[in-house]
Amino acid sequence: METHDIEPEHWLAKTTPAATIVIFRRDPEGGPAQILMVERNASLKFAGGATVFPGGKVDPADFELAARIAGDGADIDDLAGRVAAIRETLEETGLVVGIEGLVDGRIAAEARRMLISVGDLAQVLDAYGWVLVPERLVSFARWWPKHRTERIFDTRFYLADLGTGAVDIEVDATENRHLFWASAQGALDLAAEGRIRIIFPTRRNLERLAQFATFDDTRTHAEVTPVETISPFMEQRDGAAWLMIPDGLGYPVRGEPLENAQRG
Repeated sequence: METHDIEPEHWLAKTTPAATIVIFRRDPEGGPAQILMVERNASLKFAGGATVFPGGKVDPADFELAARIAGDGADIDDLAGRVAAIRETLEETGLVVGIEGLVDGRIAAEARRMLISVGDLAQVLDAYGWVLVPERLVSFARWWPKHRTERIFDTRFYLADLGTGAVDIEVDATENRHLFWASAQGALDLAAEGRIRIIFPTRRNLERLAQFATFDDTRTHAEVTPVETISPFMEQRDGAAWLMIPDGLGYPVRGEPLENAQRG
């Protein structure tokens, strides 16, 4: 059950590539690093009403831009995921990550409006003289729940750091209804109190992130931890079904009873 073999073609036909990004900032009050959380609109088919990390589907234009900037031997799928994570961050929140060039609050707001209008990050880069620096994003995980009977997302998770985080964030009202900063443990506490709803992958990743107090510590952990495809599986424990993930990938909690797991 814990193998990562590629599934037959009828599974692959249902799969949508996606990317999500864990954006860090320093806590203004000196506590553990905070991460940006997004509460999705309840009307959305996938994870409606859930609190997640920013991100979304990898668009064809993301693959085109990735192919344009790829060097020899580049992993185009990973590079397109990074492009999508950068694009979705700007589109959903107004934050600029993974980009080199002149940026301030006004420019970021203008670029966000342009991106929402044209839907193509390449045009925004050209208009503002920006250069993508996708290597600033740190690979963290890859989740591919192949055995779902509904929509399947092959999602790559990345980390990015804003430093002081002295920036404004804006809600993309078409998909989200609330954005907020919290430590990973703080987000878990909000979920325990019933103030937010988190799905199985988000919970497992928050538990993993909560082990570290700073972005640098999290990045060091990510750089020495293998990024292997995680496909949750069922396991029987004392007569009860548990939803589990493989061992050895950096997660302190590997699963929970299926009846408690929120899967989307």
